[in-house]
Amino acid sequence: MALTTRFELKLGMATREAFGKTLVELARENRDIVVCDADLSKSTMTHAFAQEFPDRFFECGIAEANMVAIGSGLAAAGKIPFVSSFSCFVMNKGFEQLRVTAAYPPGINLKVVGTHSGISIGEDGPSQMSVEEIGLACSLAGFVVLAPADEAATKALVRAAAAYDGPVFIRTGRPKAPHIYNADQKFAIGKAVEVVEGRDVTIIANGLLVAQSILAAETLEAEGLSVRVIDMHTVKPLDRDAIARAAAETGAIVVAEEHLVDGGLGVRVAQAVAETHPCVMEFVGIHDRYAESGGPEELLEKYHLVAPDIAAAARKVLARKR
Repeated sequence: MALTTRFELKLGMATREAFGKTLVELARENRDIVVCDADLSKSTMTHAFAQEFPDRFFECGIAEANMVAIGSGLAAAGKIPFVSSFSCFVMNKGFEQLRVTAAYPPGINLKVVGTHSGISIGEDGPSQMSVEEIGLACSLAGFVVLAPADEAATKALVRAAAAYDGPVFIRTGRPKAPHIYNADQKFAIGKAVEVVEGRDVTIIANGLLVAQSILAAETLEAEGLSVRVIDMHTVKPLDRDAIARAAAETGAIVVAEEHLVDGGLGVRVAQAVAETHPCVMEFVGIHDRYAESGGPEELLEKYHLVAPDIAAAARKVLARKR
């Protein structure tokens, strides 16, 4: 769609909340849905599932590696397990078990949901901020990796993950996320959504940075530039066709993500660009460091992950394009 009205940052529920609500709906429809949590159910939003389906909820305690292995065992027994914790805990502490019990064996239908992702968890500080889990998840052979941008996207992609036969990692966040999509927006694993049409430069983003990219596009539109914005909600497998079209048609790409630039979405997009239609690129993300405790908005601004930073990167890449 082309930008015709001012995009408003109207907040909806956090993507972790949308995950929790959708999980209960799925469980009412399918008795094979089970849940494992690591003593964080009130934060990961699996507590509603535990209340309604106590016989299908497994509290694993502060033992994320064990939780992952239990989930993989339940998957091997024919269940559809969702295992959930903060992204930094389930991915960093559980990585070996994710590799050995979920990625390596064939046919393990495990769904892993990381909450409190990125630096936007704010005051909890760097020990609980996950800024490398997308790279880790993508390195697990056979895993699908999803990073929804808002409530509607999360609900649709959690359902898609449940229907998908194989291991999936879903990145969700703590703060309330701006509404981007209507409830009837269609989503498919591996198929990006072009949220703004444009011909001069493309911004590819996911998570909270999709809304910031739309704001950046409006700023640039006022300067006479036509900016395409793509929500790359599936980091693996990438929508290579959407990337190739963007590279060929706009000749300049900015990738924006709330993640370390090294190993994140930008690296994967750059690989696809190099293999399909090379063009100039810029990368908005966290550059080779960790953040600190602070307010979510303050941190996003300090680490240059907001609309003015994305707009600046677009101007820079357009200057190189010329």
